[in-house]
Order: sequence, then C-alpha cells, then structure tokens
Amino acid sequence: MASQKEKTWTRREFMGSFAATAATISFLPRHVLGGPGRKAPSDKLNIACVGVGGKGATDVRACASENVIALCDVDLNRASQLFELDNMNAFQLFPKAKVYVDFRRMLDKEKNIDAITVSTPDHTHAVIALMAMKRGIHAFVQKPLTKTVQEARTLQKAAETYKVVTQMGNQGHAGEGNRLIKEWIEDGAIGMVHEVHCWTNRPVWPQAIDRPEEIPSVPPSLDWNLWLGPAPFRPYHPAYVPFSWRGWIDFGVGALGDMGAHIMDTPFWALNLAYPHTIQATSTKLYQETYPQASIIEYKFPARGSLPPVTLKWYDGGIEPPRPVDLEPGRVMGNRDGGVLLVGDKGTIMCGCYGANPRLIPETKMRDYQQPEKTIPRSPGIMEEWIDAIKNGKKSTTDFSYSAPMTETMLLGNIAILMKGHNTILEYDAEKMEFINLPETNTLLHYEYRKGWELA
Repeated sequence: MASQKEKTWTRREFMGSFAATAATISFLPRHVLGGPGRKAPSDKLNIACVGVGGKGATDVRACASENVIALCDVDLNRASQLFELDNMNAFQLFPKAKVYVDFRRMLDKEKNIDAITVSTPDHTHAVIALMAMKRGIHAFVQKPLTKTVQEARTLQKAAETYKVVTQMGNQGHAGEGNRLIKEWIEDGAIGMVHEVHCWTNRPVWPQAIDRPEEIPSVPPSLDWNLWLGPAPFRPYHPAYVPFSWRGWIDFGVGALGDMGAHIMDTPFWALNLAYPHTIQATSTKLYQETYPQASIIEYKFPARGSLPPVTLKWYDGGIEPPRPVDLEPGRVMGNRDGGVLLVGDKGTIMCGCYGANPRLIPETKMRDYQQPEKTIPRSPGIMEEWIDAIKNGKKSTTDFSYSAPMTETMLLGNIAILMKGHNTILEYDAEKMEFINLPETNTLLHYEYRKGWELA
C-alpha cells in the first residue's frame, strides 16, 4: 500500500496551526528547538507592515526582533522620514524587506507572511486586516480598531473563524497602571463602582470645519486613490493628509476614537464592561463633514453578574468632569492628555491617560491602603505581548474579542453625537446590533463602500 503523500506546510500554515491547537498539545522547550543560547528559526515570525510612516514607524520598530519581510505604504516619500531615535527609516532598518504601495498586491505576492501590522488611517483598518486574516495571517491593528460598528463586529468574527492571534494597538493597556487599577477594584478598594468619568484634551487637530473648496495637485509620491480606499471619493487636500484626517467623518473617529481606546480602556477592563444599553450625547455646533469641537457622552451599562450598573461619562474638547470633593485643593486631575475617575461606594480612584499614576483619593487614603498581591500577569509591551501570544498559542489581553466591543462602544458615542437632535437617548440592543427606539439611526452603523471595495 502506497504511503500517504506528505503534506508540505508553509511557515504561515504551521504558525496558524500551532496557535490554534496550543491548548490541547504539549510543546518542546524553545532551547531544544533552537539549541542552548540560540534563537531557533521557528522563533522568528515573518511580519509585513502596512503603514510605516507616522505612528506606523514606531510599530515597525517594535517588530525589530522578528523577520520584517515586507513594508507597505501609499506614500513612500513620507514613509522614508527618519526615526528620531537613530536617524533611520523603516526601509533602512529592514533593507531586505520587499517594498509595496498596494497592500493587496503585497498579500497576493508574499505567500510566507505569518503576521501583519496595520497602522493606517482608521477608515482602512478593517479592509486590510480582514484580507490578511482570511489568509490565516495574525493581525495587529492600531487603535481605534475600526471606523464603523459593522467593521468591528466583522473583525471580531473573522478572528474567531480564522483562528488568528489579534491585538489592538492601545499601548496603555499593557502598562502597570491599568493592571493595578483592575487589581484594586477586584480587591474592593473603593467598593462597588457605579460611576465613571473619562476626559481628554483632544482634539489637537482641526475639527468643526467645512470641506476646503480649493483643489491642489496630489503630491507625486502619494497614491491618493489608494489612500481613500473604501471612503467616498473627494479631491486631495492637505487638510486630510497626513495628520488631520482624524477630524473628518469619512476617515477618522474624532477625539473619542483616538483617545477613548486609551482612556475608556481603563474602566472597560477593570469593570468588565461590554455594551451599553443607552447612549446620550450633546456637543458644540455640528458640521456636515467633521466632528464637533467638544462633546459630552453618557453611556449606561447594565449590571454584570454581581457588579452593579455603571454610568460612564466622556468629555472632550477641553471639557472636564466636576472636581471630586475629596481631591486636595490645587492637585491636578489626571494628566495633560486626560484622565479617569472611578467612583465607588467606598471611595474614588483617579489616574491619567493610559491608566498612568493611579491613586486612591485623597492621598491619605492611598497611604493607608494595603495593596493586594499582584494577580494579573505583567505585559512586556503591547506589540511584544502579541508576538509572544502568536509563538506560544496564547491570547493577547486586548485581542479583538475584547477590543471590538470596546471600539463599538466608542463608535456608538459618535453616532449619538452625529444625531441632529441633541440630548436624544439612544436605546441599543447589542445582541441584534441595532437601535430599538430610533431605527433610522441604524444607517450610521456602517456606510456604503466605494465601488471596488468590500467588507466580506
């Protein structure tokens, strides 16, 4: 009887199978695979990076321990800007990496990609990540995960379907502060938390403006059509690229999407929040194509097991919550980027953006508090944690099963802002993914992609 033909595994197929079956098999130690003091070839991932200028530059650098085999950017001139750290750019740092402008061509040509980083503007996150995940490629996507609620649900489902390791790039989640806060909450340091306040100094880019009328020439190094991706076509203007796209509804998700992934993450994780059942917002003047200059959003979350209902308020554009009566006179709330107040029936925790410098207030209560044992594993960093999870068949702490619901919550707040009637309370059915009291609002859960683009 002829022997069964041996299957030829690509490295990507092996890594995907490795992660998917990690919970049911035993592994040889790495030192056996690679030899004493050596890093085995199987210990290095083949990573492709999409969006390698701006924030993408730091994401590329964070992959330096691995094999970066492809670099992709729609503006190679901007992507060639030098890192401040060592006066190098991504192409100099990884001279052997193949260079692409179109991520679709990269994914078609490069058959040996294990993992991908997506550090592009918000409106292209979903289409890039989904195309990669459907090929069994592990995905790291910068915050906010997506621009629309439908995109967030799609990526979460895709991660489960294709059994890939995912992570959203909200780096503060990996910090010590957020872990301490979660441990203190579980220790009962401030009792049952029923009220949360989150605020940011953003936006620090133009918002509350109309579309520019002039039509300048597209820079020769920029593929403008590809930059637009699924968004409706409009002429190029430097008001959008390279930085100010966050304030435009077609491309970004404003202050809430930019900083909510850092600031709302603190209570979202510590309090085991999921989806709100009502959302209400007010703001400064609304514009057709950009987010308002400032807003306040109130979310109400239901009880979770033994945890009580929570009201979470978000403030941006320079608005801050009322000052706690227990906070010492002259003491700064949060830090320069914003902060969080978690109010319990036995006290209050205050921290800055990214969960930085958490303290019970007043400081006398902090000094008297006997902190509990550290029960949550510490993280080496948001990117490092993702890479380690891929190699060892583990789950990242801000993978899409966590970050997609949090992103959806943020996006629901933007929908409440964009409703023309201020102070309208939106009632949301998360299981059905629909607004139940104003069904016409459901059109804002997604938008029609430009011809030639799809989310499937």
